[in-house]
Formats: sequence, C-alpha cells, structure tokens
Amino acid sequence: MNPRQFSRSHMLAELRSGEPFDVLVIGGGITGVGVALDAAARGLRTALVERDDFASGTSSKSSKMVHGGLRYLQNGDVRLVYEALRERRRLMQNAPHLVDVLPFMIPIMTKDSVVSKKIARALGSAMWMYDFTGGWRIGKFHKRVNAKQAAEHFPTTNLDKLSSGYLYYDAGADDARLVVTLARTAAQRGAVLANRCGVVGVTTDADGQTNGVVVEADGDQFPVGACVVVNAAGVWADDVRALDEGANPDSIRPAKGVHLTIPWEKVRNDIAVIIPVRSDKRSLFLVPWGPQADGSYSHCYVGTTDTDHDGGLDEHQTTAVDIDYVLTALNDALETTITLADVTGVWSGLRPLVKANAGDEPMGKTADLSRQHQVAVSDSGVVRVSGGKLTTYRKMAEDTVEIAMQQLGRRRRASRKQSTKRLKLVGARGHRSTQPGTQVGHLARRYGSLAAEVKALIAFEPALGEPIAPGHQYVLAEVVYAARHEMATTLSDVLERRTRLHIFDREAALTAAPRVAALMATELHWDMAETEHQLDNYRQLCAAEEAAARDQLAAHITD
Repeated sequence: MNPRQFSRSHMLAELRSGEPFDVLVIGGGITGVGVALDAAARGLRTALVERDDFASGTSSKSSKMVHGGLRYLQNGDVRLVYEALRERRRLMQNAPHLVDVLPFMIPIMTKDSVVSKKIARALGSAMWMYDFTGGWRIGKFHKRVNAKQAAEHFPTTNLDKLSSGYLYYDAGADDARLVVTLARTAAQRGAVLANRCGVVGVTTDADGQTNGVVVEADGDQFPVGACVVVNAAGVWADDVRALDEGANPDSIRPAKGVHLTIPWEKVRNDIAVIIPVRSDKRSLFLVPWGPQADGSYSHCYVGTTDTDHDGGLDEHQTTAVDIDYVLTALNDALETTITLADVTGVWSGLRPLVKANAGDEPMGKTADLSRQHQVAVSDSGVVRVSGGKLTTYRKMAEDTVEIAMQQLGRRRRASRKQSTKRLKLVGARGHRSTQPGTQVGHLARRYGSLAAEVKALIAFEPALGEPIAPGHQYVLAEVVYAARHEMATTLSDVLERRTRLHIFDREAALTAAPRVAALMATELHWDMAETEHQLDNYRQLCAAEEAAARDQLAAHITD
C-alpha cells in the first residue's frame, strides 16, 4: 500500500472482509497510531479504528512540543526525562520535515519574580543535568545569556527587571500533522486504519478471551475479528475498559491543558520563553508560531494549564477563568498588556493521567502526577496502554506491541529491520529544508517530500495556490489533498486538524468555511444539504467556544 491508498472506503472494505487481524488497536491518537505502526512494521496484520477523527482528542491539543520536560527533571523523574530526550532525537531523525529545533529561554529577573537570582543558581545545575541526561543529543548545550542578549529574544518583557537568562534547546512539532503522518506510514506498511469507526462492543470466545470487537461506521454495525485487541483510547480508556470488563474502573484522572493564540507582534519573542505564574508557582510556555520569511512570526501561543477536569470527556471548553489565568501570567511577564480582544484562537485538551489506585478521589496537583506510561493486560486478554506523553509515543508503542507479541505467542523482540527506532515517516526521505514564510517552505514543513503532490494540484489548477484565508499560509490545494489523501471527512477535520487555521485564527476560519466546504463537497460528493450541515456543525463548534467563555465569565463575576 502506498500513501495514495490511504482511503477510508478502501479501509472499511478491508475491515468488513471478515478476515481476522493479528492486532486491532482502539484509538487514533498519537499512541494508537504509534502502536499500529510498530505492529505493522513487525509484519503483523494490523487494524486501527477511531471513533472520531485521527488526533481529534488530546493529540491535536497538546503544547506541540517534542521535549524531555525540564520540570520532570526538577521533580526527580530522571528516567522519564532520559527516555523522552532519547525519543526526541529519534523523532527528529525519522521526521525531519515535522520536528524542528525549538530554542527556549528562562528569563532571570532582579526582583519581584518567581525566578530570582537565588533560584537561578539552582536552575543552572538543573540545566547541566538536563544536558547530560540527553539534552546534548540535539547537538547543543545550554548557555547563560546576559540581560542585553535576553532582551533581544524577549523585547516586551519588563526590561528594567531583566537580569539575564538561560538558553536551552528542545523541539516542536504540529501534533495533529504528526499523527496523520504516522497513520499514513502505518498504512504504507500494510495496516488498515479507519476514522469515524467506533467500537460499540467487545466479542469473546468460549473461554471468555477477547477475539475481536463490534464497530459502527456510517450507521452500520459489523464485527472485526482480532487475536489481540489493544486499548489505546487515551483519556477514554476507561470507556473501552467498561465494554471489556463490564464496569468503568475509574482509573484515569483527566487533567485539562489550555492554550491561547495571540498575534506575534504583541509579544515579538523570537524563541520560546518560559514565564512564571505567581499564583501557584507554575510556569507557562510562550511559543512563537507561524514563521515568516523575514524571521518574524505571524502568531504565538501561550500555555499550558494543568488542572483537574471533572466534567464530561467530550464537553470541555476553554473558559473565561482559564483565559484569565493565562492572560494574568502573561501580562505579569510583559510591559505591554494583552486582553481578551487580542486572543485569536484557543484550544484545550485532556491529559490521560493514570491514578495511583483506580477509583481513588483526586489528591494533590495533577502537575505532580507521573507522565510515565503503563501497559497491562485485562483478564480477557485486552492489552491496555495508559498515560505517557506525546514525545514518548514510539517507546509506548514498542512496549505495548512487545506484550501483544507475547499474547500471540510470537518472538517478542523486533529485529533491527522491524524496529521503528530508525523507521522514516512518510515524507521524510528526500526532504530538504527550505525558506520559511514561502509557499514552498510552508508545504515542505508540513508534507516533506510529499509536498510535490500538493504542488501538482496547484500546477493543474492554479487557483488552488490561493490562501485559504488572507494573511495565512495554508492554501486551497491542502483542502483538496486532505480530502483525497488524508481521510478528512468533515469540515472540522480540515479547519481544525489537517490545517490549524481554527486554532490560529477562529474568525478567519469561520470566514473561509464556505469556500473550504465547497471544495470538500466536490471531492466527497456532498449535496447541498450535507454541505450546509457541515457548515452548521462548524459554526456551532465556534459558537460553543464563545459561549463557554461568556457563561463562565458571568459565573466568575457573580462569585
């Protein structure tokens, strides 16, 4: 199978064929597609089903970083940091078109700051430990910069209080783009993957061992047989366990992470900056986003929060209380003032943190819970992978497939040829870095060597080279490409995940929605009623985001 055969109709036909799979993965986030790729790379007949869209949950709503996590090192979780930094290097080698070096700075202030000169001395030791734990793998060590150098990177901070800074290096990636690329790479290795194909039941044999699932797609239910079923549903893992075990075990503690997007010109930081939160001694990331040809950026985003979420897993929004928390911390770090009117996009995701004991009441801060992953097997044989973080998805997948191989009675260790440690993702081979801020550079950063396929669409129909929205680099050809080759089936798939226009600039996405829907209608054969249905759904999504902030603001003022 080559990338052009990443077709939902083809995949559903394979699922309906009746031929059982060696491994069937539930969940199309970063962990699930990672498991599918690892299993397929080992030659296992592999399937993956996703109830919504690939990366529609947590995996499109992260901080978009591939990093070790300096905070985890400060908390004493050296093993996790070492593992994450090693995986960071592998991902940079296997997906150079998707993962970029991202410099970070921690400003040191003379007074009235969480990060004072005294704390800075201890921070210097932590920096060296980060380098030696694996930070050096990126090819650079941290360094101390003086006040003038720090100000050049962060000119809108409180310059009269700026003493110096620490500069270190991590990496960043478009999380949703990474997930889709992993899915296409798994398909290239023979895996069958389908979005909007939800699991509604688990089937068992006469001995009570799981032998498949019942899925629902396009209003039709049908069984899919599998020797091993893998639960990689992330924050929804307990819902899948309820189908398997008969009751929800309450083992996941969802932690909400919120981010805001603002115009870059309001801040003008040319590298990522860590800013403190006075109220709870946490830190937020302030990351430049959307590189331009002149070295500037179109936007930056700031986040993330880390708080308990006790509502429905499908019903979380970025509220006014969340926005106030982030803007307060941001404005404390700036000489300028950022208001709600400056916010162009928001997103919130739920981290699938694992409770120490299932059913326990939440205790302590979610930020203090380990990000280590866990792999276990239920009494009926369902393999479950929980916890973890985006950076370590490959190791999580490898550990999960090792257990699946044991369940299958196969030799457990993958050969060097089968290992995903050096497996290049689709688009990586032949990729060459190009100038950011240009159409060529924009496509290369998103598709790698497959950018030639998008360019071919433009060559055939030049109008497809026009921007989806003025002032943004996404072009109309990407809409067509997403529908033809990336299994985008809804307007939200394109505006939220195949492109990131919705979280860059929601108003621009709303304005562009009719034109995008018209292109998708041609590709997916929507009639007028379906096209209007897609537009209504997207408008309701945008309205829900606005309403959540408005309603919470009223409650906040009342309190």
